[in-house]
Amino acid sequence: MLRDLGLPTGDRDSEESGQRFPDGCHFRIEVPSVNSVECAARILSESVRRGFTINRLTETLGSYRHTAAQVREYVKLGEEYGVEILMSVGPRATYDIGATVQTRQGVRIGYRLRGQDQVVRALEDVRRAVDLGVRGFVVYDEGLLSVLGELRSSGKLPADLSLKVSAHCGHGNPASARLLERLGADSFNPVRDLTLPMVGALRSSISIPIDIHVDNPHGSGGFVRTFDAPEFVRIAAPVHLKTGNSALDGHGVVPTMDQVESILTQVEIVSEFVDRYLPSARQSPNAKRAHDDSE
Repeated sequence: MLRDLGLPTGDRDSEESGQRFPDGCHFRIEVPSVNSVECAARILSESVRRGFTINRLTETLGSYRHTAAQVREYVKLGEEYGVEILMSVGPRATYDIGATVQTRQGVRIGYRLRGQDQVVRALEDVRRAVDLGVRGFVVYDEGLLSVLGELRSSGKLPADLSLKVSAHCGHGNPASARLLERLGADSFNPVRDLTLPMVGALRSSISIPIDIHVDNPHGSGGFVRTFDAPEFVRIAAPVHLKTGNSALDGHGVVPTMDQVESILTQVEIVSEFVDRYLPSARQSPNAKRAHDDSE
């Protein structure tokens, strides 16, 4: 019955993915939890100086935690380095006054929105950031994802808006992944502790990129799967390798400059390991570099 629905009948052996990014490449590097423009500027400038490519930065503190000038600076950095910048939608359960999310059982809520006013505010947070030039968002609520997807389809939000589903939504199976794709997700971040066969099953069910944590803060496991990075690329392409935030204690924090150095080191190591153990894999160049090369 599952096969008739186009879903795998179980977790798959680690067969090679035949899917690619639109540019024909297998993987991109994403650095998460870049929660200040100063950290973003340092990470991007150092990556160029050290000779490795970062394709995407994600801010996870929340767009509405930044001034308009700071949001514009994120946008400017993205344009300068040809890097995709994703801002997190600000209002979410952990910032709300509801007490359930603070309880032991409430952890199941994740960052989802409580009440329709919060949906309105989340939409307003997106509209504010769009007006400031942002075109990519991390989304933590499936209902909000559906709203944003419909508004984008109807032309009430920009057609080039990119929507990424966060791991904080807690999804990790092919049926859920396919549902999120149908709701408008442009990339999907599953829970962080999936085995390689589980990741392979996800790839067989969706066509959008999968965003996979190679390493993690202590607050969400603290694991470092550097040797799995080449395998993630092989079986899950097109894939964003999320790396660097093992240097942090949690996701919604602002890294210190010492932690930024550790982030850069981890990104460089992951880049090295993919090149060493899967030399056939191609990483997308950032947009600016591709433009410069074409000239």
